[in-house]
Amino acid sequence: MPPATRRRTGSRPSAKTPGRSWDEPALAPVVLVRGAEPLLTERAVDGVVRLARERDPEVEKVELEGATYTAGQLTVAASPSLFGEAKIVVVRGAESGTEDLVQDVVAYVARPDEETTVVVVHGGGQRGKKMLDAVIRSGAPVLVCDPITRDGEKASFVMNEFKAARRRADADAVRALVDGLGNDLRELASACSQLIADTTGTITEATVDRYYGGRVEATGFRVADAAVAGDPGAAVSLLRHALSTGLDPVPIVAALAVRLRNLAKVAAMRGGGITARDLGMAPWQVDRATKDLRRWTPEGLAAAISAVAQADADVKGEARDPVYAVEKAVLAITQARRG
Repeated sequence: MPPATRRRTGSRPSAKTPGRSWDEPALAPVVLVRGAEPLLTERAVDGVVRLARERDPEVEKVELEGATYTAGQLTVAASPSLFGEAKIVVVRGAESGTEDLVQDVVAYVARPDEETTVVVVHGGGQRGKKMLDAVIRSGAPVLVCDPITRDGEKASFVMNEFKAARRRADADAVRALVDGLGNDLRELASACSQLIADTTGTITEATVDRYYGGRVEATGFRVADAAVAGDPGAAVSLLRHALSTGLDPVPIVAALAVRLRNLAKVAAMRGGGITARDLGMAPWQVDRATKDLRRWTPEGLAAAISAVAQADADVKGEARDPVYAVEKAVLAITQARRG
C-alpha cells in the first residue's frame, strides 16, 4: 500500500542518515524509526500510530522489547487477531535486540502482512546491521530521529512547536528558550508546551523570562551576551549569579566559545560563498552576530577566542581556581571588544 503522509513541519533528516523527517509519519507494512534522540523517536512512533488509528479506530497496538525478545514473538504479534482487527506492532530498542529478533525481522520484511504495520525502533549505530539492511532494502519508510545539536535546528524546532499550536513567538523569545534550555530537547519541548498552555497572545522574551527567568538568566549564554557586548559590570554580575545558582564553570566557558565562534563564522561569510545554512545558524543568529561585529576588530576577536581557549583548559583541570579562570576570560572578552 502507498505510504500515508502528512504536511512536514520539522527539520530535514541529517545528511549522514538517509530517510525522511521524524515528523513525516507513513503507514506501510514495515516502518523503520531510526535515531538517537528519544523525544523524536517517541513522536515518530506516535505519528505512525495516529495514522493507523485514523485509518481504523479499532486498531490493536502491540509492543515488543528488543532486549528481551524471543523467537517467534513478531510472527505471533503481527498475525491477524481472532476478530480480524488491524494491528500495529512496535518493536522498541531494536539496537539492543537479540539475535532472534534480527532473524525474525529479516524473515518478516521479506513477506510482511499487508494489513499490519510493524514499526522497528532503532536507537542508532550499526548493531543489528543485517536487520537494518533488510528493512531498508525492502523500501520501508525510514523516519530519521537524529539528535538536534545545532542552535539553528533547535530554533527551528521551537518555532515549529509554536506553529503547530498556532501560536506566535518572536525571535528574542525563541533565542531565550534555546539559550536557556537548549541542552535538553525534552525540556525545551516541555517549556514550549507550558508557554502554549499558560499564556495568550504573542510569546515574547519577557514571557519566557517570567516563566524561566531564574533558569535562563543563570545560563552562560547571558554571561556571554554581556561579555560580547563589552559590558564588564553586567557580565561579571551575571557570571557570579550563575555560579551562585550552581552552574558549573565548564558550560559557561562553552557558552562563551559558542558566541565567539558565531562571530567568527559570520565574519567568514563576508568573504562570500558561505550561507547561514552552511554554518548551521538561524537567521536571527546571523543578524545578531552581524550587529555585534560592528564593534569588533579581527585582532580583538582573535584575542577573545584565545582567552576562552585558555579558560577552557583552565576549567578542565589546568588551574586551581576555575571560577577565577572564567571570570578572567569574561573580563578579557569585554576588553577585547573595546580594543
